[in-house]
Amino acid sequence: MSTSIKINIKSKVFQTNTNKRKKHFAIGKLNLNISKGEFCSIIGPSGCGKTTLLNLISGLDKSLNGKIIFDKKKQLKDIRTAYMFQNPRLLPWLTVLENVEVVLSKEQKESNRAREILNIMGLEEFLGYYPSQLSGGMQRRVALARSYSSQPELFLLDEPFVSLDDEMANKLRDMLISLWTNEPTTIIFVTHDLREAIYLADRIIFLSSAPSRVLMDKKIGIRRPRKLDDRKIESLRKSIISRNKQILKGVDTNA
Repeated sequence: MSTSIKINIKSKVFQTNTNKRKKHFAIGKLNLNISKGEFCSIIGPSGCGKTTLLNLISGLDKSLNGKIIFDKKKQLKDIRTAYMFQNPRLLPWLTVLENVEVVLSKEQKESNRAREILNIMGLEEFLGYYPSQLSGGMQRRVALARSYSSQPELFLLDEPFVSLDDEMANKLRDMLISLWTNEPTTIIFVTHDLREAIYLADRIIFLSSAPSRVLMDKKIGIRRPRKLDDRKIESLRKSIISRNKQILKGVDTNA
């Protein structure tokens, strides 16, 4: 299952900590529609409001001037949502298996959903391990397994593979695509990395610096399955860079 999303944000404003009279305009006039089952990447310069946008969509931040409407006008509380952050946020007192099971329903636990996903992630030998006993890459795998095991209708990811070495990051990208292909859901994936966005997404939304708005909406026409080192991906990356240098200020175009 998945959901469509209609985003109409007129403004999102924060008060600064240093001066209560001074305000920071994070988002301004941002309109975006995302279809059911679409893999959408959000890309833009640091500080442009990408994480703020995910927090508004997820309901972690409820303060905005505007509306976010889901499929069939459902309330957010009625939609299964998963959120994967830049760090794994595993519970240190729980084992790998328990960290995944903690987000599951009774029915999902009884169907051994956690073990199924952890096996797919290649973690079947580490079910009884604690997070402190795992490498950083393995912790990210557990975090990805936990997010996807809940069978979300909406999956939000905030630069989940940042700071990993290329080999591990590529492995996790492939695992994410494999999970999404087998169990489609609506994905919004924030990144600084243009090559990563092209490889993963059906569509890339380019945001301006704050207050952010949509500068470009680019559909990716490269057929799946894709390979990260495919010449078509590199060709499209270079084409986007050469034609949109102003839009891509602050974006990691060399990755």
